[in-house]
Amino acid sequence: MVDERRRGTLHEAGNPSHRLRTEHNRDTIFVHLADEDGLGWTSIAVDRATRRVAVAAARTQSEAATEAFELLYPLKA
Repeated sequence: MVDERRRGTLHEAGNPSHRLRTEHNRDTIFVHLADEDGLGWTSIAVDRATRRVAVAAARTQSEAATEAFELLYPLKA
């Protein structure tokens, strides 16, 4: 279901803790998936130019996104 309160956010019907969020900038697309219980996150970082991907899981969305970004762009981190 679309979360009308948050742009780029979907959640499972009947389980709003199980969310999917998207965001992007000029170089990278991020897809963030909440764990089934909402207590952890998996982030997928996609390089827009090459479509290379990196995946990381962590306790918070920010930690998972940072790790995925660092895996995708090891020299930029």
